[in-house]
Amino acid sequence: MMLLSDLAGKEIINLFDGAKLGLVGDADLAISASGAIEAIILTSRSGFSGLWGNNERDRDILVIPWEAIKKVGSEVIIVDMSGRTERINKGSLL
Repeated sequence: MMLLSDLAGKEIINLFDGAKLGLVGDADLAISASGAIEAIILTSRSGFSGLWGNNERDRDILVIPWEAIKKVGSEVIIVDMSGRTERINKGSLL
């Protein structure tokens, strides 16, 4: 079993290209009704590259499904986002 506090503050690294995708924050998780983590949700900030795209409107949210997580270490979370495009535009959420 893993606690939310076990994930908070960890750097997320993409196994596919070694890119630093961001940090897990307190409100960055999609949780099912049963309490299981379904995805880590990252909001873009300046300096991101790779999967975030070039268009500012496409750089709002990146969803990392729990199945894409390969390893949770003491300081980093390794994910495999090769060929995945789980991006959501904030405007589509309104």
